Amino acid sequence: MSELSDEVVAEYRQNGFVRVPGILGPEEVERFREAATAYLDKHRSESLEKGGVFAQLVNVWQHDAIGRELTLHPAVARVAERLAGIPVRVWHDQLLVKEPHNNAATEFHQDRPYWPHANDRHSLSAWIALVDVPPERGCMTFLPGSHHQTTLQPQNLHDEDDLFQLAPALRWIPRVTVPLRAGDCTFHNSYTGHMALPNRTDLARLAHVTIYMDEATQYNGRPHPVTDSLNLKPGDPLDGDAFPQPH
Repeated sequence: MSELSDEVVAEYRQNGFVRVPGILGPEEVERFREAATAYLDKHRSESLEKGGVFAQLVNVWQHDAIGRELTLHPAVARVAERLAGIPVRVWHDQLLVKEPHNNAATEFHQDRPYWPHANDRHSLSAWIALVDVPPERGCMTFLPGSHHQTTLQPQNLHDEDDLFQLAPALRWIPRVTVPLRAGDCTFHNSYTGHMALPNRTDLARLAHVTIYMDEATQYNGRPHPVTDSLNLKPGDPLDGDAFPQPH
């Protein structure tokens, strides 16, 4: 993958998301897909998502050597830091899996309101497709420019209207659906409104997501599965071995 152009960075900062094709090569895709599938088979019951919309396995990098390679992938991290414009750490990773014919959308939401972060300047997610993800397999749709809305409470992933009840103007933003080939990636700002379509195909939609945060991010004291066991106090930095620098 070549270096990002200034135009791509400007597009990300204007819209809050950007597609980066071929961030993984074909051999990497095959290796990471096989490892992700094997990990999912062993750990599916540990999914944080209990609503049946998708399987969500968090901090794979701490338990699986090949998954760790992908979460700390230097090429992905370079793009994330270029887009963010600041040094970053890994907040957490996750396998996001929509089983065949799940027939359920992940409704519009922002990521950042869920996280116990304070005094941070920027956070973003790298959503890497490990299989082809056309619209019918559950690719994402974004609300361009919605990352400027930074004051909302967490939204309900199962309620198609929740985000728009909180911020009615977002309902009228033209929506952009972004199909991905295996190895492609979207990067989106943690405040960018987005949703994922249902998987209506015979193949599971398999994505590896690495979430990056400002290296200066502090803990704000709210509960979260990633921080609950770390005995942190409000104001503590989210750094050290639990939140590695990805390079």
